[in-house]
Amino acid sequence: MVRKTGHYVTSTLNGQSYQAFVPAPLPPDPPLQLNHDLANLRDKALVALGELKGITRILPDARLFLYQYVRKEALLSSQIEGTQSSLSDLLLFELDEAPGVPLDDVREVSNYIDALEHALQRVRDGFPLSLRLLLEMHEHLLRRGRGAGKAPGQFRRTQVWLGGPSPDRAQFVPPPANHLDTCLGELERFLHATEDGISPLARAALAHVQFETIHPFLDGNGRLGRLLIVLMLFDAGLLEEPSLYLSLYFKSRREEYYQRLDAVRTQGDWEGWLGFFFDGVAATSGQAVDTAQRLLRLFQDDRDRLRGAGRIAGTALQLHEAFTRNPLRTTARLLQETGLSKPAIARGLDAMQAQGVIREITGKQRYRIFAYQPYLDILSEGAQPL
Repeated sequence: MVRKTGHYVTSTLNGQSYQAFVPAPLPPDPPLQLNHDLANLRDKALVALGELKGITRILPDARLFLYQYVRKEALLSSQIEGTQSSLSDLLLFELDEAPGVPLDDVREVSNYIDALEHALQRVRDGFPLSLRLLLEMHEHLLRRGRGAGKAPGQFRRTQVWLGGPSPDRAQFVPPPANHLDTCLGELERFLHATEDGISPLARAALAHVQFETIHPFLDGNGRLGRLLIVLMLFDAGLLEEPSLYLSLYFKSRREEYYQRLDAVRTQGDWEGWLGFFFDGVAATSGQAVDTAQRLLRLFQDDRDRLRGAGRIAGTALQLHEAFTRNPLRTTARLLQETGLSKPAIARGLDAMQAQGVIREITGKQRYRIFAYQPYLDILSEGAQPL
């Protein structure tokens, strides 16, 4: 089946002509062909998403799980773009401690969290998925750090290209700026076209590729395109919380991810992309459920150990609860959060170290930082810089 996914237009930059790709509007034409295998993959992904919704409902405090998961997704999405932050760097940054990488790298990750939380709140308040919401998210995404000079909250007015020193020698050239209004208007209509028979899961998959192909911003397109997936699944009710981190799947299969995007543009292979996407949703949903269950077991086992710490057990358990909210802690933060006295915190931290629950990571006598290392290790799986 031959499917035309767009057309090329000739433009010039600095006197040099080049070909830019203008995508055809969604949905694909001819329509998608979901064969038996592809339908099975979709159904497997939907079952896995349902299990993920279920596990977030039964967690004693889903906010603990989601707080860290949002940070992991932000980290992985930014790593795909080349930042070198680790989860520890981000958590140290949030503790107002200096991370081990350039601050701009960590700010990029922190901005991603701001953009996601802003968008989720807007949707919860009834604001529709729209170009305006994408602009607001982009403004949050690039408001600090090295993206601040790349027109935060504004669609681009100039040509961009991917790979190569100039558009005539680039790997891919998105639509010229004067085509953006039409392309983006068509994308917005597709986001709202719920009567066309396309499932919400497939719609999110198609919209992600279309957004990346349009590449409407000077910077941040990859991160915002991945945010769009989570937001669409949330808006459709397939997620109740931002508990799906597809960036881990995209990062671990980075080459195939880009090849699949190219195959849509060059060959119209939407079905190949959908198979890759459905597989990713199923795999990462399953990993998220497994991680949540492991964290529950870890927390329970460590609480059981701390109950045997004698008279200090109550204090140690209170501190343990604080560490479940964030696996890196300072005495000053614990003073703020728990209301315990400084001597009580010191004794409780000693008891937790004696039980092997936490460890001090600076080696200093002052301004010490304590890590709930087993918790951090579970969260950090797959989240080391590329």
